[in-house]
Amino acid sequence: MASRTACGVFQRRFTSAAAAVRPSPAEIRGRRHAVFSREQARQRALFPRVEKIEVSLQGPGLDGTLLVMNRGMSTPLSCARHLTEHHVTNSALALVDGEAWPLNQPLTHSCTLSLLTFGDKDPTLVNQAYWRSCAALLGQVLDTAFKDDYGVELLGAPEVPVTSGAFCCDVALDPQLDAWTPSEEALRSLTRGAQQLIHQDLAWEPLEVSLSVALEVFSHSRCKQEEVELRASQSPKGSVALYRCGDHVLVSGGPLVARTGLCSQYEVTAVHSLGPGPGGLHRRAQGLSLPLQLPAHHTVWRKLRQRAEKLVELPEPVESSPPPPSESIQPPTHQ
Repeated sequence: MASRTACGVFQRRFTSAAAAVRPSPAEIRGRRHAVFSREQARQRALFPRVEKIEVSLQGPGLDGTLLVMNRGMSTPLSCARHLTEHHVTNSALALVDGEAWPLNQPLTHSCTLSLLTFGDKDPTLVNQAYWRSCAALLGQVLDTAFKDDYGVELLGAPEVPVTSGAFCCDVALDPQLDAWTPSEEALRSLTRGAQQLIHQDLAWEPLEVSLSVALEVFSHSRCKQEEVELRASQSPKGSVALYRCGDHVLVSGGPLVARTGLCSQYEVTAVHSLGPGPGGLHRRAQGLSLPLQLPAHHTVWRKLRQRAEKLVELPEPVESSPPPPSESIQPPTHQ
């Protein structure tokens, strides 16, 4: 009995010491923010002198427009500012030489540029970026929604199509919250947190970094380190795409829209339990949003919200079948 008591005291002391050593969530956010800023400054210093590039604009009423911009400094948003207020406020994403490009990412060479909006004939790329951005916003809210006494591990935002009815962010909360069931008031509180970020109209700042920098940014999260290692392995350049919104730094599997202010109607609709997993009980937070340019009547919104409350289930990964035995593909021999 005495040995068990001593063991319990030791474990409590060890746990307390570990908690004291681990930085608080606010300190972790501050360190990630600092590493992001340092790398951003280093990359900007790679262009010590102003070099001019030519940007040929494409799109309704813009064909033939040529802008002379600054290499490594000017962004698609900078180009939009040379046009009209409509282009600045309505553009959500860009195409640079046919490649999806964040509005806040500097241009590095002479190129063709198209500014994409939600009103385009084919808004597929913009819709995908918007859904991804709404999930990123949800993760940012979850990261700061709980007291610093409770750990929050953002597991990632599953890439789901807009037709799924809701965007998602998977999270593992502190084991002390395993019995927590989110009430309607809790969901409204999360929604208010998102709306505050939308009201601030914060930019999503992109930054492409090396694997070593990404690992440093997420040095306090093994889960995130595994994610950036996977992203780097899938990138032709071995790099990782990071974004910063305020003091929140995240990993993204694709481009985000320019700013939080492009969101209009936004609501956190559900938090579902996914069962136990690495790091504790896994949950899937879900939400619904429409952009500023595409508002919905409240009756339509209510129906969309009801659908967004249902658990979004991800498709099972398709396993590739093994190749046929080599002898089965040998050409026939001629007698």
